[in-house]
Amino acid sequence: MTAPWTDWDHITKIDPDKDLVDGETFEDVCATGTDALEIGGTLDMTEEKMERVVDACAKYDVPIYQEPSNPGVVIDDDALDGYLIPTVFNAKDSFWVTGAHKEWVRIEDGLDWDRTHTEAYIVLNPDSSVAEYTEADTDQNADDVASFARVAEKMFGQKIVYLEYSGTYGDPEKVAAAHDALDEATLFYGGGIHDYDSAHEMGSNADVVVVGNLLHDEGVDAVRETVEGVKAAHGELAEP
Repeated sequence: MTAPWTDWDHITKIDPDKDLVDGETFEDVCATGTDALEIGGTLDMTEEKMERVVDACAKYDVPIYQEPSNPGVVIDDDALDGYLIPTVFNAKDSFWVTGAHKEWVRIEDGLDWDRTHTEAYIVLNPDSSVAEYTEADTDQNADDVASFARVAEKMFGQKIVYLEYSGTYGDPEKVAAAHDALDEATLFYGGGIHDYDSAHEMGSNADVVVVGNLLHDEGVDAVRETVEGVKAAHGELAEP
């Protein structure tokens, strides 16, 4: 069975702890052409904040996934298409590799395994909240990143490998190395995508481009540009 993300080019990540640009709505977000919404953030997450965003987006025809930062903020909502659960492969603290996941299974009665999917995160921005939060070893060259990607797919059976630069634009060489190392897993890239050109460049190296801060800082028109950039890189839209 084909996973839904194999048909995606673009994800918009919504941080429930941040506001949209003045005058914009979640309907506007869903009309950008993005292929899916990922609801999650690193700091100050609560179930109530998650629910607010999911409920606001549920009426629109865009798949919604929760990406919880810890087991305590996971919500059970029929509007969700599923859960994308990070497991940080370069975390120094094993809690972020399997520990948090074990706690979720321990406290959750009747986990919905059919809707639960893991993302093999490789965190590469040392100044990001997620790097600090997970104590990630971000000092990785292109060969290291490719090896992590290969381990994730071949040894751990991961269907998604996620290069996370969170807040800064990454190294296309490392993204390309990760992509070349994978046979069937889908490569997500997130970090510093801010316009058509940056989305196009990373879209040329990754299967799916994730945009987050741009939505909250610049708004839906900027997000729409990134959708067009990655889809053009994938040959789904004409080049300008």
